[in-house]
Amino acid sequence: MPGKLVLVRHGQSIWNLENLFTGWIDVDLSPQGCEEARAAGRELERAGVVPDVVFTSVLKRAIRTQWLMLEQIDMLWLSVERSWRLNERHYGALQGLNKTQTAERHGEAQVKIWRRSYDVPPPPLPHEDPRHPRFDRRYAQVPAADLPSTESLKDTLVRVMPFWEDRIAPALTQERNVLVVAHGNSLRALVKQLDGLSEQAIVELNIPTGVPLLYEFDPGLSKRSSRYLGDPEAVRAAAQAVGWQAQPSASGAQ
Repeated sequence: MPGKLVLVRHGQSIWNLENLFTGWIDVDLSPQGCEEARAAGRELERAGVVPDVVFTSVLKRAIRTQWLMLEQIDMLWLSVERSWRLNERHYGALQGLNKTQTAERHGEAQVKIWRRSYDVPPPPLPHEDPRHPRFDRRYAQVPAADLPSTESLKDTLVRVMPFWEDRIAPALTQERNVLVVAHGNSLRALVKQLDGLSEQAIVELNIPTGVPLLYEFDPGLSKRSSRYLGDPEAVRAAAQAVGWQAQPSASGAQ
């Protein structure tokens, strides 16, 4: 049988607390986010799921979540591969802006479209803007044409799927348990494919922070089952909290 797959959205970040659009901006975890990461490690231990390989994005909120999880299960020695393809969706010119103020300026309906529609990206970041990823040395080896100025969820899926096909799926077929620590939208892109969700269904899906989502597969890598690890009521409350964050007037932007 293939290995098991565990998806974990990073813990709460500092900019979640400040109600700012984050995207590819490299902000750290809040104290609550650090505890969420440790709790995710404890849930892995409780479920008896031992990772063989770990993948993260190149953003520190995912990297630190992965580090705290592995520290919790005493596996800091485990090999970790980081990839820009697992980064959060790029929020374009919205990055760094206050979500409530942006809704007041552009209207809540427009901000909801930018945040939650499947194929409508936010306004792009100007090519010469110093925040553009082409000026960040961590992306120096990425072809310039692949670096986004903005992304929809559909764009994010297109960017994530080659990593699934080239790195994650082969590890699973080698009977290795895989831990992926990434972001709300890069993980939603994976879940859409793994669960066969429609465009409308994935728009409504909320992935809670710091809660491991366990997948098991048949030999052809079709999903046999999936479930969140932890207390069902706590998981439901965490997912609901993420749903509230999706409202333009709420706090806690991605």
